[in-house]
Amino acid sequence: MKKWYSLLLAAVLIIGVLAGCAGKQDQGKENKNAGEKKTEQGSFPVTITDALGDKVVIDKKPERIVSLIPSNTEIAYALGLGKEVVGVSDYDNYPAEVSKKEKVGGQEINVEKILSLKPNLVLAHESAANIEKPALQQLRDAGIKVLVVKNADHFQQVYDTIAMIGKAAGESEKVPAIIKGMKDKLAAIEAKAKEIKDKKKVLVEVSPAPEIYTSGKNTFMDEMLTMINAENIANDQNGWVKINEEAMIKRNPDVIVTTYGYYVKNPSEKVLKQKGWENVNAVKNNKVVDVNADKVNRPGPRIVEGVEDLAKAIYPEVFK
Repeated sequence: MKKWYSLLLAAVLIIGVLAGCAGKQDQGKENKNAGEKKTEQGSFPVTITDALGDKVVIDKKPERIVSLIPSNTEIAYALGLGKEVVGVSDYDNYPAEVSKKEKVGGQEINVEKILSLKPNLVLAHESAANIEKPALQQLRDAGIKVLVVKNADHFQQVYDTIAMIGKAAGESEKVPAIIKGMKDKLAAIEAKAKEIKDKKKVLVEVSPAPEIYTSGKNTFMDEMLTMINAENIANDQNGWVKINEEAMIKRNPDVIVTTYGYYVKNPSEKVLKQKGWENVNAVKNNKVVDVNADKVNRPGPRIVEGVEDLAKAIYPEVFK
């Protein structure tokens, strides 16, 4: 009897020890899960100073987002926020899924439509902030967080924009990989461009004749041309300017790039027939190419594709 009693007592003690260990393990898991949950919740609220200098406080991760400009939408999708985006502008066309999203207006936004979508966050843009000022204030008065994203003119500002939207949407951890991917691709393009010995002079037409506008310095286009070892013949002017045709003809561009093929049929033919341009190298050698305006103008992740498109248009023998 004593023997059996001793064995029973030992068994009870072993079971007690095992139960205690299991309890500690379960408690450890609970503490870990609680810690992870706390970390996730701890990333909010966030305070962001937007393009207008306003401090926007976002209390929790936005579940419903409205974007008022295509570049913001493309950044949101790159951050994996496609499901959270419930409304986009009339001009949005990328990625293809945005065609299924509710449209909230173009130059004039539809406040009632936006309110009906019940967004937690509206991504506005500095370029239209003055025009949309009364409408944006209506959204703020309704308790909706409005973040006005800065107008980017350079690649570093694009990276900053991606970081800002990532922070506002609770996806900051994805930002470094997106930016690294962009920088790595740009570095590869620039390395290839160093092989170019015959530097081309380029004129970019962002609108057709009779009023031809081009991009001078402090524009994406100028920065892109520098990256691919090409010369922007309008680099002595600032921003987007109406060209002096006589002056541009004298500068004799080797390549003319157009960006308005989405609304002008056969843009290259139109340029080749421009009166007075017959002796320009680009026209004589049929070096007039149209590139996708969205890729070279929208300050988002696809701007790197725009650089590559320009490189292929100007130096097809190098960037095959």
